[in-house]
Amino acid sequence: MAAVHQTQPTVQLLLSTSEFVGALELIATTKEVLQQELQGIHSFRHLGSQLCELEKLIDKMMVEDFSMYARSDLNRSLKDEPQVLEKERLESLVFGLLRQRKLDFLDIYSDEMILAAKAIVTQSVAECVLHIEEIDTEVVTKLADQMRIMTFPQWFEVLKNVFESFLFFLQRIKATLSVIRNVVLEVLDSNQKNRLLEESGSAVSGQEASQTSLVLQGEAELAYLTHEGLFISDALNEAQQQQAAARDQSSTVGSRIQQDTGYSFQLLLLCVFRCGENMMPTELEMNRVINNTQELLHTASDVSHDRCVKVLTARAKDGSLERLSSAEFVCLSQAVEGFARDTEELCGRHSVSLRGALQSQANRFVHRFHEERKTKLSLLLDNERWKQAEVPAEFQDLVNSIADGRITLPERKTPDDRKPTEFLLINGQKYAVVGTVLLLIRIFLEYCQCVNDIPSIATDMLTRLSDLLKHFNSRSCQLVLGAGALQVVGLKTITTKNLALASRCLQLVVHYIPIIRSHFETKLQPKQFSVLRHFDHITKDYNDHIAEISAKLVAIMDSLFEKVLSKYEVKAPMPSACFRNVCKQMTKMHEAISELLPEEQTQMLFLRINASFKLHLKRQLSRLGVINDGGPQHGLVVVDVAFYTGNVQALKSLERLDLNMAEIWEQKR
Repeated sequence: MAAVHQTQPTVQLLLSTSEFVGALELIATTKEVLQQELQGIHSFRHLGSQLCELEKLIDKMMVEDFSMYARSDLNRSLKDEPQVLEKERLESLVFGLLRQRKLDFLDIYSDEMILAAKAIVTQSVAECVLHIEEIDTEVVTKLADQMRIMTFPQWFEVLKNVFESFLFFLQRIKATLSVIRNVVLEVLDSNQKNRLLEESGSAVSGQEASQTSLVLQGEAELAYLTHEGLFISDALNEAQQQQAAARDQSSTVGSRIQQDTGYSFQLLLLCVFRCGENMMPTELEMNRVINNTQELLHTASDVSHDRCVKVLTARAKDGSLERLSSAEFVCLSQAVEGFARDTEELCGRHSVSLRGALQSQANRFVHRFHEERKTKLSLLLDNERWKQAEVPAEFQDLVNSIADGRITLPERKTPDDRKPTEFLLINGQKYAVVGTVLLLIRIFLEYCQCVNDIPSIATDMLTRLSDLLKHFNSRSCQLVLGAGALQVVGLKTITTKNLALASRCLQLVVHYIPIIRSHFETKLQPKQFSVLRHFDHITKDYNDHIAEISAKLVAIMDSLFEKVLSKYEVKAPMPSACFRNVCKQMTKMHEAISELLPEEQTQMLFLRINASFKLHLKRQLSRLGVINDGGPQHGLVVVDVAFYTGNVQALKSLERLDLNMAEIWEQKR
């Protein structure tokens, strides 16, 4: 009775040292003694209800203490401090909460974690703003506004600090949750061992283990009630000294508990005894808590990413991220990807919000990137006079680099003294070009460079590059074939040279389309390969345009033949003025295109022009009634035809051209 009478003051002393588990065990033991040994004692009639209230108070105190612990742990400095704050205190709190089945304590930690995550961003911005004279925090009070005022390097430094802080933050949370998990695992392990011991082999060994457990339990409870000191640990030490044999049997388990949790073995041991009386959570509940610790770590990763998204979107609100240079956006992308990769490795969680926000910004960036270059290309085309341009040495170096397999923009070099060349030389072929197509090569390399740096935008960038190539094709068609350049840049006429030059520029782009396609293919996932069909459509459109230009060149000569040969008369002197005029125009045509188009293309073009000439001459001879009869008129035509053939075959690269003029004659009647 004297010992029970001391229960309440002893509990108060235990609580003053935060020894919650000991206080709870003392209350539980006292309640058992009241029910079994001291039942009906009048002076103790209210003690049972008082102890129940005291137990509820301890529950509340443990919850509050854990909340205070979580708050102080999560809001302390992230650097130069131990990862786990007051480890033994944490273990004691977790053990007490488990004993009382307060299994929602991780929710408290989660709430404090969210608040602490918000504070990390606020602190990082505030620390940076202190060093920026341009920002008056009394005028600009909102964090988002402060971030938008910063230059990109200043804001990017803030973002990197936020990333670094959150990595420290997650490391600390992981360490704390690991301690909590170890406590739960230890209790679970003890429960399982007790159960296995009860179910083990021989009845004798099972009986001995049970007796040992009961002896220890009895001694522990007796120590609570009879010890004159204040602390349970002292009481149990005395009990253990009296039961050396039992202590030896349990020392291995106890030392591991003490090593893993840092908590006093005596208190844990007593709690293990209580587990047998269903005072600790069930195995299912324990496993649920273990799973919740992992889920909480995943939540911490998600929360960290969400707070970083706030930093990103605050800056992006006025469109400043869309206006970044390619190099700046690449730096941003690499920093975000690095942070996401680090948190994924640390927490085992593939958090998507930050990557998603970056992808959204990347889409906006791609849109602006594309619109800028498309506008630039449109301006270049609208000012293009379709005259052959000289090729600066840097552009020759550029195409040489592509030929060597480097599909990227070279570093800018200091100007050299090399003179521009007349043609662009690619794989031994000469390409006569206009200035716009040279810049187009550089532009599409910028697209390729972007997907090198940011592979995630490859699909979007491919679509935009396809649009750019289509735009060049359609606009150049409008300006040259459609004669739009007459109004746009004031050309007097679209010459055969303009047409041939446009054709050669288109052929240059067609040369590079397979190279661009292969480059993008390396950046795409196999399931995305379907978008590569855009390049097939573009190639067809370009080849159709090239064929239309060739047809236009033939049509120009066809129109000339129709006009000139309609006035042809078979009479001396020979060669006739009509044939002299035809040959003169053929020579001009050859001079205009022979330096611009490859030899085989020139030959094919003149074969078609010759076929047109034969057709018109045959019609005229038919109208004149001249036939292959060996007469005077036939002889005069033969002289003209020989003059024409000789002139055409005298032109460069056409000397071996088979003109086959026999088809012009009507046979003898």
